[in-house]
Amino acid sequence: MYELSKKFLGVKASATRELLKVTSQPGMIAFAGGSPAVEAFPTKEVARLSDEILSENPVSALVYGVSEGYQPLRDTLRVWLAKHENVVTDNDEVIITSGGSQIMDLSARILCDEGDTVICEEPSFIGSLNCFRSHGLKLVGVPIDDDGMNIDALKEAVKNNPKAKFIYTIPNFQNPGGTTLSLEKRKAMYEIAKANGIVIIEDNPYGKLRVAGEDLPSIKTMDTDGIVIYAGSFSKILAPGIRVAYAVVPKDMAGAFTIAKQVSDVHTGVLNQMIVSRWFDEYDVDAHIEKIKGIYRHKLNLMCDCLDKYCAEHITYVRPEGGLFIWAKLPDSVDMLQYCERLLECKVAVVPGTAFVIDDTKECHYIRLNFSTPSDENIEKGVKIMGEVIKEFIK
Repeated sequence: MYELSKKFLGVKASATRELLKVTSQPGMIAFAGGSPAVEAFPTKEVARLSDEILSENPVSALVYGVSEGYQPLRDTLRVWLAKHENVVTDNDEVIITSGGSQIMDLSARILCDEGDTVICEEPSFIGSLNCFRSHGLKLVGVPIDDDGMNIDALKEAVKNNPKAKFIYTIPNFQNPGGTTLSLEKRKAMYEIAKANGIVIIEDNPYGKLRVAGEDLPSIKTMDTDGIVIYAGSFSKILAPGIRVAYAVVPKDMAGAFTIAKQVSDVHTGVLNQMIVSRWFDEYDVDAHIEKIKGIYRHKLNLMCDCLDKYCAEHITYVRPEGGLFIWAKLPDSVDMLQYCERLLECKVAVVPGTAFVIDDTKECHYIRLNFSTPSDENIEKGVKIMGEVIKEFIK
């Protein structure tokens, strides 16, 4: 008989992954996923590029690769990121990873010892929270406001945890909250981290999916002290199955980051990196992003309009300016888990808010809705069912 490690005992199965098993049932309306819209995938382009690479020089795509990443892609990203976000300087390295979650894993490996404290937004992405838990880290949650992490609460968290190793934030269209960290708060977070010797992990998988409002500078653009690790991904703008992401890492961390990757997966799949690299070379990536933003703008507006039409009396939310999710609040009198179970009976799957909090024993009245995956017809049908079911719970 074996025993699991103590540090792994606190890691629970992802509620979103468990719900995916349910959403495959016939007739289920899935608001519980986190995938991009399938119509946004450039399937023909990927098929052509794959065939091109494997026809011209298949061996180059099938051998071991460099741990830091395929050099042509790294070079392209330096130029692209400098042009669009200004997050790469001569004091940074770009390292290719196997998806964005690996950046969290590698960061925890190189920065933390078991038992160390990290500060996270609450709620936050369950994948990252579970990653940190798997390293035996203590998570301290900081609540989010409509404009991102509450700075007064962050100051208090840092004061109470002066040896915290890093602050984890999703500044743009936060998952699950849908909020965007204001410019004022970005500056304040950086100054707090700088004054207290704390690293910031800036996780930005949704930043390119802004459909309203103005772009804000990344926290990494303020990083004159080499304390920000910037995480970007192609999962939301190309395809999640490609599993190619990138970390912009201060040079003095890059060596440790590379070693950590070597003991994790040796390197990210070369074929996938070559596909992304040639995608930049042969297609207009910026035009593709503008095209898919049109898809998400339509879907977001449709779901918000339906919530306003069918649920406004009982369900509230902050309208996101991009991303893939809406964080919806139920009345305090409604048992959120019972509501989610009743929706499942009615063939609508949503994610309970407790999946995204650090202490899931606390009372929670939120659910996460995904608008990118379901069809227009299912968005309207599903939200209408949500409105009908919530009335069953109102006394």
